[in-house]
Amino acid sequence: MIVSVAYFILFFTLFLVLLVLLLVNRKRYTSDPDQLPRISILIAARNEGHTITRCLTAIEALDYPKVKIEVLIGNDGSTDSTQEVIKAFIKDKPYYTCINITQSINQLKGKQNVLAQLSRLATSNLYFYTDADIAVPPTWVKGMLGALTDKVGVVTGITTTQEHTLFAKLQALDWLYALGLMQVVSDLNKPVTTMGNNMLLRREAYEDVGGFESIPFSITEDIAIFNKILEKGWGFRNVYSNEVLALSTPATDFNQFMHQRKRWMKGAMHLPVYMTIILVLHSAYYPVLLPFGFHTSAGVVLAVFTAKLIMQSVFLYVCLRRLHRSAAWWEYFVFEIYLVITSIVLLVFYYLPVKTVWKGRKY
Repeated sequence: MIVSVAYFILFFTLFLVLLVLLLVNRKRYTSDPDQLPRISILIAARNEGHTITRCLTAIEALDYPKVKIEVLIGNDGSTDSTQEVIKAFIKDKPYYTCINITQSINQLKGKQNVLAQLSRLATSNLYFYTDADIAVPPTWVKGMLGALTDKVGVVTGITTTQEHTLFAKLQALDWLYALGLMQVVSDLNKPVTTMGNNMLLRREAYEDVGGFESIPFSITEDIAIFNKILEKGWGFRNVYSNEVLALSTPATDFNQFMHQRKRWMKGAMHLPVYMTIILVLHSAYYPVLLPFGFHTSAGVVLAVFTAKLIMQSVFLYVCLRRLHRSAAWWEYFVFEIYLVITSIVLLVFYYLPVKTVWKGRKY
C-alpha cells in the first residue's frame, strides 16, 4: 500500500514537471533564406508502389530552390511496381535519381544497406532522410535547417500518421504523445533518439562515425547512427513544430501495427536511462493501480484513474496545440483505452518467438 502511494506521488509529480516543461520550453528555429545550402534527400524504397508517388509529390512541393536539391531514391529489390512508378515520376526531373540496390556493403541488409549506398552517392554536405511512405510538409527543409546550428550533427523532425479511420487517429495521437514526452527531455539538452523517416545529418558528422556501413546491422539503424554521432561529441536538436511535421501512412491492420511497434521496442532498448525510467513509470501505472485497488475504496481508485486521464489529456492537448491540431473530447478517453490494450498485447507479443516482419522481410 505504501509503495503504491509512493509510486503515484512520483508518477504525478513527474507528469506535472513534464507538462510544465512542455509549456515553457518552446524553442523556435528559423533559417536564413539568403544562405540556403545545397541538400541531398535520401529515400529507401521497397515495395512502395502504392505510396511512393505521395512521397515524391510532397518532395516536389517543397518550398526550396530546385537547383539546390538532389533526390536519391534507392530501390531495394522491390517486387511490385515501385521502380516503374518512380521512373514515371522522375522522367522530366533531372535532380532525381533512382538507384537499383543489388549488392550489399559490409554484409548490411535492408534499409541500412540502402542508406549506406545512397549516402556514398550524395554530393551535398547535408543529408535529409525520409521514407517512401512519408509525406513531408513544404516547409520541411527550411524548418530542419533552422535547427542546424553550432556543432549540431543530427536534427530530428516530428512524424505522425494520416487520420482516415479511428484506428489511424489513435495511432496519430500515440505518435504525438510519445514524441511529446521525448521532446521535453530533448529540450533539456538530454539526448533521447531520432527517427529515420524525418532526420537531417550533417555530412561531416556522418563521415566522422564512418557512416551506416560502420555500424553493425540493426533494424533501428537510425537510433544506432544517432548514438554513434553523439558519442563523437556532436550535438542534436529535436524540432516539435508543424513546420517539420511529416505524415506517415498508418498501420492498416493490428498485425502490421504489432510488428511495427515490436521493431520500435527493440530500438527502445538503446534509450538513455532517464528516458527508460519515464517509460517504465508510465507503463507500470495500471500494474500498480490494480493491486492498489484491493486495499482501498473504489472511489479512491476512480480518483487516481481520473487524475491520470486528466493530466495525460492536458499534456496531449498541449502537444496538439503546438502542431495546430486538435482532437474531440471523447478521443482522449478512447486514447486511454487504446494505450491500455495495445500496451498489454504488445508486451506479450514482444516476447513471443516471432520474427519481426519489416518491408516484407523477417528479422
